[in-house]
Parts: sequence; structure tokens; C-alpha cells
Amino acid sequence: MLHHEGISEQMFKNASLSTHQLDSDSKRQTRKDVTKFLNQLGEHDSHWSSWDFQRVIKSLRSHSLIEYDGRNCIYSLHPLVHHWSGTTIGNNKQEIAKCVLSVIGLSISWTFNKEDYIYRQTLLKHMINCVALVKPTDIDPFVALGLALIYSEQGQWKDAEVFEVVAMEERRRIFGEDHPDTLTSMGSLATAYWNQGRLKDAEVLELVVLEKRKRVLGEDDPATLMSMGHLSRVYRSQGRWKDAVVLESVVLEKRKKLLGEDHPHTLTSMGNLANVYRDQGRWKDAEMLEVVVLETRKHLLGEDHPDTLISMGNLANTYKDQGRWKDAEVLEVAVMEKRKHLLGEDHPDTLTTMGNLGITYWSQNRLRDAVRLQLVVLEKRKHLLGEDHPDTVASMGDLASTYWKQGRSTDAEMLDLAVLEKTKKLLGDDHPHTLLGMGNLAMTYWKQGRWKDAEVLQVVVLEKRKGLLGEDHPNTLLSMRNLASTYRNQGRWKDAEVLEETAMKRKQALGIS
Repeated sequence: MLHHEGISEQMFKNASLSTHQLDSDSKRQTRKDVTKFLNQLGEHDSHWSSWDFQRVIKSLRSHSLIEYDGRNCIYSLHPLVHHWSGTTIGNNKQEIAKCVLSVIGLSISWTFNKEDYIYRQTLLKHMINCVALVKPTDIDPFVALGLALIYSEQGQWKDAEVFEVVAMEERRRIFGEDHPDTLTSMGSLATAYWNQGRLKDAEVLELVVLEKRKRVLGEDDPATLMSMGHLSRVYRSQGRWKDAVVLESVVLEKRKKLLGEDHPHTLTSMGNLANVYRDQGRWKDAEMLEVVVLETRKHLLGEDHPDTLISMGNLANTYKDQGRWKDAEVLEVAVMEKRKHLLGEDHPDTLTTMGNLGITYWSQNRLRDAVRLQLVVLEKRKHLLGEDHPDTVASMGDLASTYWKQGRSTDAEMLDLAVLEKTKKLLGDDHPHTLLGMGNLAMTYWKQGRWKDAEVLQVVVLEKRKGLLGEDHPNTLLSMRNLASTYRNQGRWKDAEVLEETAMKRKQALGIS
């Protein structure tokens, strides 16, 4: 049931050392199967014997059933051997699949350094081989959370949602609606909704979690404050910045009082409030907070700490919003070099910084520099994450924008079409990223003088954004202005004027610069 490639001893060792017990009645057979399987490979009384594992491997290799890649420390089976072994399983496929998924889930570490991320990434292909054979409800809730984490890190949020629901329902059944673990699962499911652009569903769930935590734990409990922060994040995505500011301000003041001004959670709240200020166009307010956060983190954590580098990146974004491209570039180059050194050239955070720097070059019309970076990021993400990962698709969109600016409209169109199809498939027709892709393709048509094609897409984007985000959301207002521009190019002056006036009045009412 495992994939025929990328099998590591680490998977079995981690699972054998896990402290979690598969102990519910419905999972009792799975627990026995997992214990027997790991015992055969090298587990003895919750300890792992690499010597015993190598003895098993030696026997398999003596029959040419398995090969070893010493450079990457992984094993593989020949595809024909793998297929043959699958035919010998008979009617036990479902139980074996449950056993394998349990081993995978138990092997996952809930830490988040580079090695952990890379390891969890290697597990995805083994999971895919098994999940189709198993009912999600037959999975242990702890294992389900691990599987959801793997899917989430690969941007497969719909698949993650399936297992988040399993964990939540099982915890609700065992512990009750108000238990902290149940509320944690509800919060994780809300995050899965948020990642899919299902902002209303996320809001509803976040509100439930927040109210329950207020009642059960109190208004000042760290978990309650975390829920307030998550709800603020949803409001920010909805363009409800005043609501987001109110919540973030409350969280910040409470954390200052409870934890102190220099506590990591306080600094996180300060950074979150700065992000909302930036969305509102209050760039000086954002900058003031971000400078405080950055200097404090430098002092407390050091210049190379991941949180310090996040602060540098946030400040760079605020500089970009103010048109201070050179200041932004200096920070982004520093962050990129530090992340290359600390995390490696292929780490997702390093690639994110490289992509951000590419956008800064784009904004300065340094298009060759932008293309050079964007091509590197795109190829690395294809290799590391796959062609359909949201980060890979985002890189394709960034490159398309640069091609568009270079006048390479045909190349831009090809990429924009691919981005739109992939986001539709991954996230659905109504996700904000899908609408962004549709808008970008419309602008490529606009550049080509294909006004009618552009108009068709822009009308769809505008109507969907009105329904999903509201008429006052900045992205909705941007859609109005883009459609107005297309109307003008078709000589439809009155239609253009109505849209432009509407967008301007709404911006002024919201206080957006």
C-alpha cells in the first residue's frame, strides 16, 4: 500500500516512538495491525532497533525485492514487484490501508523546521495510495490531524478539510462540544475554510469557537485571544478592516497587559495590527508598528531568527506600498540571503522571499531581473511542491505579469490560462485566487486589444466579488475600475463614467487613499 518509491526507515522509527495510542474501540484491530507491523520491522517495547530493521531489509534485498538509495537514505520497490505484492493482499486491502495510514500519521512530528517540512512532504504519495481505500471516519482522530497537516502544507485544503472534519466530529463525540480539544479542531477546520476562500463558513465557525472559549476559558485566556486573532484574519480577508482593527487592538492590549510588551505573542499581535493598517492604506501607522516589532525581535531573538525575518519582510511590503522600492529591495535581499544560509535555497520561505523580490524588481521595471528570479522560483516550486500546488500556480501568475509588462502577451496568455484552469480545479470557481487569475487573463486580453473577451471575464469577476466580498472591498473596487477602462476602450463612455464614479465614492467613504 505504500508507494513503491521514497520509503524511509524514519517513517517506521517515528511511528514506533510515538506516544499516541490508537485506543478507541473502533480502532482496536488497526492498533493490533500497527503493533504487529512495527514489531516485525524493528520495534521492541516502544524502542526502535535499526539493527533489526536492517536485518529485515537485508533479507528483502537478498531476493532483489528492494533497492536502497544511499544518498537519500530511502528504499524503493520495482514497480512490477510492487504491483505483484498488491495482488497478493486479497480482501485485506482496506485493513492494510488503515494500518499504513496510521503508521504515517503516528510518524508525523508537530514541529516546523526545514527537515520536518521536507519529511512530511515525502509522505504525501504514500497517503494518496491509501486514502481512496479507507473511509475517513475509520481513521483515528490524531492520525486524521496528521494527514490534514500534510495536505494543508501542500495546499490541498479540500482534502485537508475531510480529515479536519473527522477529527472534530470524533472529539465532539468523545469530549463534548466545549472541550478545548474539540474547539481546537473547530478552529483548524475554520482555517481550512479560510484557505479555500470560504470566508463566510470560516467566519461562522470562528465566531462559535470564540464565544465558547470566552465562556469556558474566559476573555483573557491565550486560546481565546488566539481565536480573536483568527477571526480578525477572516475580517481582513473580507475587507472588513474596521472590524479587524477593533479585534486586533483588543488582542494587542490584552497581551501587553498579560504577557508584557516584549512577549512573542504580543509582538505577533502588533505585526497583525500593522498588516491591517497596511490594507487600509495607513502606511505610516503600519510602518511605526513594524519598526518596533523588528527592532524588538532583533534585540530579543537575534537578526537571523525566523520571526525577525518575517518582520523584515512585512516592513519591506509596507515600503513597497509607499513606493519606496529601494528600501524594500534592501530588506528583501537581506532576508533572502539569510534564509538561503539558514534554511537552504529550496525552502518554501526562501522561495517566498525570492518571489517577493521579483515583484519588487517588477515594480521598478527591472523586468529581466524579475524574470530571472521568477523562473528560478517557478522551477523549484514545480520540483518541490508539484505543478498544481497553490504556491507554484502563484509563481506562474507572477511570471505571466512580467511577460505582460514586457509586451510578451502571447506568453502571458498561455500562463494566465494555465493559472486560471489550475485554480478553478484546486479551489473552485469562486475562490479569490480564481477571480484574481480571471482578472489577470482579462488584462492580458485587454493588452491584446481583445476588449470583448476582456469584458466578459471582468463582468464575471466583478459580480462574484460583489457577492463574495461585498461592494466596498478593495478588490471589488479594482474590478470596477478595470471594467470601466475596458468600456472606455470600446467607446462606452457613459458606462465607464458610472463605474468610475461609484468606485471613487466608495473609496472616499472608506477612507482609502
